[in-house]
Amino acid sequence: MTEQIPLAKPELGKAEEDLVLEVLRSGRISLGPMLERFEKEFASWLGVDDVVATSSGTAALHLGVRALGWGEGSEVILSPFTFVASANSLLFEGVTPVFADVDPVTLNLDPAAASEAVTDSTVGLMPVDIFGYPADIDAFIGMAERHDLGILEDAAQALGAIDADGRRVGSRGHLTAFAFYANKQITTGEGGVIVPRDGDEAIILRSERNQGRNAESEWLDHERVGFNYRMSDVAAAIGVGQMSRIDQILDRRESVAGRYAELLAGIEGLGIPLDGEGKARRSWFVYPVTLPVGVERDEVMSELSSMGIQTRAYLPSIHLFPHFRALGYEPGQFPNAEEASRRTLALPFFPSMTESEVERVAEGLAVSLGST
Repeated sequence: MTEQIPLAKPELGKAEEDLVLEVLRSGRISLGPMLERFEKEFASWLGVDDVVATSSGTAALHLGVRALGWGEGSEVILSPFTFVASANSLLFEGVTPVFADVDPVTLNLDPAAASEAVTDSTVGLMPVDIFGYPADIDAFIGMAERHDLGILEDAAQALGAIDADGRRVGSRGHLTAFAFYANKQITTGEGGVIVPRDGDEAIILRSERNQGRNAESEWLDHERVGFNYRMSDVAAAIGVGQMSRIDQILDRRESVAGRYAELLAGIEGLGIPLDGEGKARRSWFVYPVTLPVGVERDEVMSELSSMGIQTRAYLPSIHLFPHFRALGYEPGQFPNAEEASRRTLALPFFPSMTESEVERVAEGLAVSLGST
């Protein structure tokens, strides 16, 4: 029987095992020194003063929405071509998500479409760095300044991406959220971080992630509404292990993506993801291809599955989910996003992927598309 090539696989090893054991043996499995160590090492690598670790990327986004004061009666503009947590984090606080179409090449929120969606109720922008490609953040910063809007960047898929100014995504001074689910560039199992704008904001974020507790007072002294959004020290230990070789992991992911690009370039009508443009560079989260027009994606996925190759339709346009349809959204409103949703397919992609596995996937896709 042919061994299956999975869609994703985390890069874990002895460093993570040793650090997890260190935490377990210490007895400090929550709010211990490993959490602080992970935050410091992540912030240093990113090039910022501080980050606040959370239990998930969704939790990080939710805290960001609250930090910006977005609430009932306000609107925030974002892409419909994203993971549902982006918009759900707005609904948590009663904010109305206002979707705008994406750029057909980058699949990120189109600044021109976003600008047209601004109303008197608009309070913010949530650019999403989809599939690890950096959003046009300069355009959104300019828009925010013109209209007095807040920015919360959803960089859950973009750890290590470089923006058009040549800077790491997350280091520009506005609130940015990252996520560390098992298929992300690095993982903590579940987890995330939010990059605060200053030290005072970091204090509040740490309080809110820990039930609103006052860090300088007694154990059960709570001074604001908060949540159980803590990252455990066990998860942080995995994160510290990942940070010890993050550059190696990112380089390996880039290498796998480069080999895919070489092997898939000759397949007629197949769209392969943009690596970068100018100074901007993608951080490789998944490897999404755009199938030729007229191809039945489900048939391709079924055929690849029969070859032992796992794939996934990535991503649905979330404005068509029932709880967003209830807000008045309908099919056909965002043609670029909806076309991407119909034709995009994620191939197996992970840093330990071998040359032979990449070749097998490429050959299988070519066969399923009738190119060989």
